[in-house]
Amino acid sequence: MEASVPVVDFQKLSEGEEWKKLKEACEKCGCFRVINHPIPETLMKEMKSVVKFVHDLPLEIKLRNKSIIPESGYVPSFAASPLYEGMGIYDMHESPQALEDFFSQLDLPPYHRQIVKTYGQAIHDLASTISQKMAKSLGVVGVNFKDWPFILRTIKYNFSPEYIGQTGAELHSDTGFITLLQDDETISGLELVDDSGLFNAVPPKSGSFLCIIGDVGHVWSNGKFWNVRHRVVCKETGTRYSCGAFMLAPRDGTVEAPRKLVELDNCRRYRPFKYEDLREFRISTGKKIGEVLDQYRIA
Repeated sequence: MEASVPVVDFQKLSEGEEWKKLKEACEKCGCFRVINHPIPETLMKEMKSVVKFVHDLPLEIKLRNKSIIPESGYVPSFAASPLYEGMGIYDMHESPQALEDFFSQLDLPPYHRQIVKTYGQAIHDLASTISQKMAKSLGVVGVNFKDWPFILRTIKYNFSPEYIGQTGAELHSDTGFITLLQDDETISGLELVDDSGLFNAVPPKSGSFLCIIGDVGHVWSNGKFWNVRHRVVCKETGTRYSCGAFMLAPRDGTVEAPRKLVELDNCRRYRPFKYEDLREFRISTGKKIGEVLDQYRIA
């Protein structure tokens, strides 16, 4: 069964009907497709070629991509997770050195470096703008999402015949505010869980971005935005590539609903907490589907 993913036209987000569609998508689905965005499709294709290039590098070179925070660098495939492989750059818009380190670690050619730099800035700007429009749909303005740390992450799934039916990424919700994902336009595998608990396949859509709301987005919205659960399953043979901007949490690390939302709702549904504590709790417990937020819920 295919998921019915709402489609939001970025160029029409100043119009009333599109605002309503965005708000409903955030609250009812926890995700939406973004079309007519400002990132050229040529740049998206060039970035995918870079993703293929870096994941084809020798293992000893990829291992140089060190994590700044957990899972922000290279994550190799291993026995318990043979399909997944990821690489990343943490906080590249705030720390130019992080980007230069990534380039030097992998010995990237100048052409590839320029693509990563241009794409990274463009997808960060898009993720920040979409986050601002999501906040505005709740009546909250003035939040500087451009200052929030994010991870630019590339992902490769090795789908071969012997793995058909196996899970490439186990069921989880993302930890951050949103994930803006450039999905693979040919190889499927992503599935969302609906409110009845059923898995629904997300069909690829070339030239678009899939916006997925995470745990921070749920808490920040005072429980209004849905942190959708999802997974990746091997359904066909081929190599699946994706690239995403993971918008994490405020720069000071404190996750809490804005005062205006609390006043509108006449309550605060989650007590403030540190993003680092949420991330570490998920890692230490292995709980990844949003139940970690129960410890912060206010009765």
